[in-house]
Amino acid sequence: MHCFKSSLGAQTALLIVAGLALSPACGTEGPGFPIVIKFSHVVAPDTPKGKGAEYFRKLVQERTQGRVKVEVYPNSQLYKDKEELEALQLGSVQMLAPSVSKFGPMGVKAFEVFDLPYLFDGYAAAHKITHGPIGASMLKQLRAHGMTGLAFWDNGFKEFTANKPLHRPEDFKGLKFRVKSSKVLEAQMRALGAIPQVMAFSEVYQALQTGVVDGAETSPTNIYTQKWHEVQKFMSMSHHGYDAYAIVVNSRFWDSLPADLRATLEQSLNDATRYVESMSARDEVDAISAIRDSGKCQVVELTAEDRLSLRRALQPVHQQMAERVGRDLLESIYSATRSDQKQSDATPPLPVAVR
Repeated sequence: MHCFKSSLGAQTALLIVAGLALSPACGTEGPGFPIVIKFSHVVAPDTPKGKGAEYFRKLVQERTQGRVKVEVYPNSQLYKDKEELEALQLGSVQMLAPSVSKFGPMGVKAFEVFDLPYLFDGYAAAHKITHGPIGASMLKQLRAHGMTGLAFWDNGFKEFTANKPLHRPEDFKGLKFRVKSSKVLEAQMRALGAIPQVMAFSEVYQALQTGVVDGAETSPTNIYTQKWHEVQKFMSMSHHGYDAYAIVVNSRFWDSLPADLRATLEQSLNDATRYVESMSARDEVDAISAIRDSGKCQVVELTAEDRLSLRRALQPVHQQMAERVGRDLLESIYSATRSDQKQSDATPPLPVAVR
């Protein structure tokens, strides 16, 4: 554990004890003792990430014939999202799928480029980055922090929720909005005249219910499975940002695995990644329909003019944050997706269910 450089907080002693109590020796395999990979995440099992984690567990069990056992812990059962990266660095868990925004506060600011509003016009554009050399280069940056990045997973495109319909920038003025810990997302909300409030994902439902915050943003699958639609009256179909996860493992654990098992795990993860991508758009549409059918939250379908007004209001965030995320990185993404968002006024696409 002492090999990793980490800014250890008050939870450190607890995390170390948890790691010793819950983990077998990393990378070892004795008679009757399979290698255990604890895969912790903060969302519900019936989301794309939750389903992807379970599919990965199933593939690994079958393909390693029980030599490796993946234990999946959803819904912040082990750690909240503020704690999980430290837990991974300490070896208390072996695998995570955190939002890419989580890497900015620990010093890998390039990942916050994904938080830029209207960066991608759809999944195809996003996958040009997450499947290509730009994404691979970004994942390599995590090695310096004791973790190995293996893949990106889709979480869908984000929508805004609130207790009032949000059509245009002026509708956001003065509202307190929960955001992940990301300077880019804070700038996004300020550009709309809202007040950003950084908060752990597991705390959002209660904060919305009690009025600590007025609104939030995430994918429709998270809105539905976390029941935000029960405590928010409106979901505005802004489709304003691509939400992604990065699959990361503890580097010491990963490097200690036998080469054949590591290859099997990599292939299983590749297949799980394609599985997640195959369901993300479909689950997004299903979640929108379920929210509408619940009768508790009105789905607000924005006009082309509404979406264009939001896009124009948010475009300055790209330039404001260019130095933070890396101007060269941002330009390379513009080039790779053939969509220079600095100049574009194109209307962003919407999910099929609300076209």
